[in-house]
Amino acid sequence: TAMSGNITVTLGLSAVNSSNTTRTRVELSVIVSIISMTVGILSNSLALFILVKAYRRFKLKSKASFLLFATGLVVTDFLGHLINGSIVLHVYCLHKEWERFDPQKVLCGFFGASMVFFGLCPLLLGSVMAVERCVGVTMPIFHSTKVTSRHMKKLMAVIWLSAMLVALLPIVAGKPYEVQKSGSWCFFKMGKSDWLDVFFPMLFSVLGLLSLAVSILCNTVTGVTLIRSKMKNQGHRKGTSHHFEMICQLLAIMLVSCICWGPFLVNVIIGSTQTQDDRSYERMLLAVRMATWNQILDPWVYILLRKAVLKKLFLITKECCGHKVISIYKWNCSSIKGSMKDSSISSRPDFSVSSSVRKSTPNTVTHCSAPCT
Repeated sequence: TAMSGNITVTLGLSAVNSSNTTRTRVELSVIVSIISMTVGILSNSLALFILVKAYRRFKLKSKASFLLFATGLVVTDFLGHLINGSIVLHVYCLHKEWERFDPQKVLCGFFGASMVFFGLCPLLLGSVMAVERCVGVTMPIFHSTKVTSRHMKKLMAVIWLSAMLVALLPIVAGKPYEVQKSGSWCFFKMGKSDWLDVFFPMLFSVLGLLSLAVSILCNTVTGVTLIRSKMKNQGHRKGTSHHFEMICQLLAIMLVSCICWGPFLVNVIIGSTQTQDDRSYERMLLAVRMATWNQILDPWVYILLRKAVLKKLFLITKECCGHKVISIYKWNCSSIKGSMKDSSISSRPDFSVSSSVRKSTPNTVTHCSAPCT
């Protein structure tokens, strides 16, 4: 009797400890979700303010189309954080008891479609932004005459509609989204059941990986073109600094997307063609958590990688590293300051055409003989 009592007490303590551990994990997950949601919304709001302000200033220039897509990307990330984050908090508050609060699986279907839509949109927008910049750098005349804001707005609407179509396909085809094993999110039905269960996640992953591949290709072409133009001393025309600013932002967006979305897209392909086990579900959960960081990091690219910030970084690098980076600094600083020099001179009261002609030769010699400071 005493032994059975000890066993009962031990089992009771074990159950209490297990319950406390589970409750602690749930509370920690809720806190992390709240922090992630708050940081994401604030970051995207700040980036949206910066982009809208820049779009108004460059509304009639070649940078306008890039800023339009960047604004669409930030708005998409903002809505993704707001909608998906709210659903996750709602699920945790109801202790992930889907059978009780969502017996018809309406919320799960909406959650799964939101995951697909807000996951695919940033990838597609990033690839289109890379293509737009590649055309703007390699074919500037075609870009300035044929690529208008009206066309870009239509293309952005097509991207959103395409992502929405992919997100709604499982529901229309009678293959609704299902709650994943962790109980905190909904997605495609993983594992081999029939060809539709394999097709939908494969379509999502292939489109995402194809977008990343297009971004890498176009950004490489754009970067090489800018470097070759600079080496041939053809990059001193006005507006070159904006090209370098945009290519820095695109490279950062591409890097963030590859790191955050790459593992998840690969895991979706593997999970759709193989039988899932506990280890596979854990990898998928870790991968989807990494993917959510894409919406947090995207806006900081536009907050930090601006022309004014890049200029300060070059100055700090020069002061820290001295003459070792002087040639690199000259190469970039001349692009950043070259487009600003004309506007600063023309705004002076004593400026005239003859004075600009007389001063053109000394300015050229100064830029060639010493680094800009």
